[in-house]
Amino acid sequence: MTLAIETAGLVKHFGKTRAVEGVDLRIKTGAVYGLLGPNGAGKTTTIRVLTTLLRPTSGSASVLGMDVVREAKAVRAKVGLTGQFASVDEDLSGHENLVLVGRLLGLPWGTARERASELLEAFGLAEASKRLVKTYSGGMRRRLDIAASLVTTPEVLFLDEPTSGLDPRSRNQVWDIIRGITKTGTTVLLTTQYLEEADRLAERMAVIDHGRLIAEGTSGDLKASVGANRLHIRLRNPGERARAEAVLASSIGAVEPNGTEPARITANVSGEQAATEALAALSRAGIRVAEFSLGSPSLDEVFLALTGKPAEDPTASEGAAK
Repeated sequence: MTLAIETAGLVKHFGKTRAVEGVDLRIKTGAVYGLLGPNGAGKTTTIRVLTTLLRPTSGSASVLGMDVVREAKAVRAKVGLTGQFASVDEDLSGHENLVLVGRLLGLPWGTARERASELLEAFGLAEASKRLVKTYSGGMRRRLDIAASLVTTPEVLFLDEPTSGLDPRSRNQVWDIIRGITKTGTTVLLTTQYLEEADRLAERMAVIDHGRLIAEGTSGDLKASVGANRLHIRLRNPGERARAEAVLASSIGAVEPNGTEPARITANVSGEQAATEALAALSRAGIRVAEFSLGSPSLDEVFLALTGKPAEDPTASEGAAK
């Protein structure tokens, strides 16, 4: 397997703050790989090391077989980076922004203008190409920011929470763009707190918490790690929750706490037979069920099980300790 990114025992400390603590990654060429974790987990610090913006404290990291410390200049020539905050100039038009990036990358004027027009058309920004970026919506700015990363086609593209703060329509547009990028053979490393995003885009993903990699695999692998079957129950009367939990505990084992919806209960079950027995036990106890479903755990439930906390607000800043 050809690797686009590889790290071994990657560590990055900021004084006493241990931002990254021994992360091992092996990401194949041409893949979309998701890096998940709560605020302050170490996701952005990992990307900054891989893009040569930070030197690791210890361990090793390579991109396309090049060491990020010894061959930093060569790495920078092969990668693109879109950070959490738009880096475009608001006092220039969309077209002017992309031409500027092209010139900074050494493209001749004519080539830079041609490439800018191509990208604006591909990203649905052609009609707004002459408008100042300060008049763009959040979704338009994000698309322009990603376009700027593609003025010269990178072999590896790092996207640090690319849809943070976007509305659902703009988020879907960015997802389509990311899918299109991978068709060209570019490897994408994506950090996100939108778990649906990782589920839809990433072939494999890793969960980082407190600077450590705590789980890695496909979406199916991670879901299976916390139980293959999840029984979701909504009670008609939330006041019967405590009694329902006791009944289920004696029938199928422990249930999971859910502080946000008193009427809802979730439990791992071994299969359809166990789920049927659990529902029958509730019926015998006179506890009425409004609805129920049986299926694999969601990625949100995996995240909660692995980190002990739900996914946080994706619009919040991760801060300097990442």
